[in-house]
Amino acid sequence: MNLTQLFDLSFHARRAHTALEFQGASYTFGDIDARSNRLARLLAYRGLRTGDRLCIYLANCLEMVDLYLACVKLGVIFVPINILYRERELTHILTDAEPAAVVSATPLPSAAPVWSPTDLSREAAAFTNERPAVAIDGDTPAGIIYTSGTTGVSKGAILTHNNFAANALNLLTCWQISSADRFLLTLPLFHVHGLGNGLHCWLISGCRMRLLERFEHQRAAAEFLEFRPTLFFGVPAMYVRLLDIAPDQAREIGGFVRLFVSGSAPLPAHIFEEFRERFGHAVLERYGMSETLMNISNPYAGERRPGSVGLPLPGVSVRLLASEGRPAAEGEAGEVHLKGPNIFAGYWRRDDATRAAFVGDYFRTGDIATRSPDGYYTLCGRQSDLIISGGFNIYPREIEEFLQEQAGIAEAAVAAAPDRVRGEVPVAYVVTTHSIDLRDLETACREKLASFKVPRSFIRVDKLPRNALGKVQKHLLPKIEA
Repeated sequence: MNLTQLFDLSFHARRAHTALEFQGASYTFGDIDARSNRLARLLAYRGLRTGDRLCIYLANCLEMVDLYLACVKLGVIFVPINILYRERELTHILTDAEPAAVVSATPLPSAAPVWSPTDLSREAAAFTNERPAVAIDGDTPAGIIYTSGTTGVSKGAILTHNNFAANALNLLTCWQISSADRFLLTLPLFHVHGLGNGLHCWLISGCRMRLLERFEHQRAAAEFLEFRPTLFFGVPAMYVRLLDIAPDQAREIGGFVRLFVSGSAPLPAHIFEEFRERFGHAVLERYGMSETLMNISNPYAGERRPGSVGLPLPGVSVRLLASEGRPAAEGEAGEVHLKGPNIFAGYWRRDDATRAAFVGDYFRTGDIATRSPDGYYTLCGRQSDLIISGGFNIYPREIEEFLQEQAGIAEAAVAAAPDRVRGEVPVAYVVTTHSIDLRDLETACREKLASFKVPRSFIRVDKLPRNALGKVQKHLLPKIEA
């Protein structure tokens, strides 16, 4: 079965029901199906065939939904590009993916033709809305998602129809998503959080979705109160902003939303608690990656443990391996290895990187975690973030969580700095809400943390560098010389 056949649960069975709201207009599932059928026929007329790549450089819009569905129906591989990327990143992806064409509202440095989304929509209107007949199975690639590339040039992760389907069906079941839901989606569709979770859960469940071009914290309360969603997917930075909503409005919002989900970056435990106090909801935190979609999730019915990403999703096997390759003992940190139907098919034209990413059938995530006696997983950070100081392993997230619990600290990031004696030492970068004496932070750390974990320097910064999904990009922090 391919994705289109799953989407037919809504396109056929709920054809007359309102599917999507965008910028004040509403569309039924029948409208969405017909629009994408016409666009698929136009793309085929322009020469696109199964296996071709179509790069998309757009902010959230109706045309992006149309384009994704048209690609799915034709077997064309959808390649979304982060709209924050500029010439260097764009050139790499447009060269590496070798697309047949690119869709963008602005000119791009592309050897392939660049098509305007407005022009495509206008021309597609002249085509029949009958779905094109193309044979596609579950192993057909549906998308190539480029990784963030924090440790080198980004690689394209190939995600199949089966990968997306397995992921969505898990979330629909485990998070109890149904046609009765009202879904507010503010995440960018160029990322797997918005695309792989958001669009697929909407289309298969048949719920009503309001899509926003972007999350705007100034309008967040108004959007919630007007649309009255039951379901919201966000990243930690959004939940921090939602805490600015007035207490009476927060309580009202908490009264009609049934599920808040957080991912793409760690949700600090103190934000979890503050949100629960203000909105009356325990945010459901989960763990996923571009290469794997969703892997682990706190339960919908059960304990949502602060700081933990929860339990493996159905069909996903997880093992933790210590640095020597042995299984990590209970409570010991180890690298997360994954196996399941959600795991990607490999990196686009990078057989070397694909081979290096797998140990047998298991994908090496590069993430470090511990497992509790009752099976909950807690992420400690990235393998690449691990600081080895004088032979001791230091996981920055532990220090970051502690710092963010201190008065006057809005955000914190801990990274390694070279040290002549210890090899490397932790350094803390902090965003403060008001003037504080950084020496007090050092005192607090010395009282509560092992001596080797105490940051050797505390550096005040105006903000932490983040990507479009709110994940801190530590390689962009100011460098500290030895």
